[in-house]
Amino acid sequence: MAGGWGCPHEVDDRCTRLKNLPCDPGMKGCVLFGRFVFADDAKNVRRKEKAAEEIEAFAKRKEEDSS
Repeated sequence: MAGGWGCPHEVDDRCTRLKNLPCDPGMKGCVLFGRFVFADDAKNVRRKEKAAEEIEAFAKRKEEDSS
């Protein structure tokens, strides 16, 4: 563990929530997945998907309002 943050699922650098896989904050299945922005862009996939869905929904609402 690096820094001042500690995950309650991490024991001996392993994730007890994810079948004792090596702890990698933000990996799929992690409690942080999709909730924060990470330096590793591969961990930001869900966040980008959610943003695209929101943009699409906004455009649809705007189109319906103008009709």
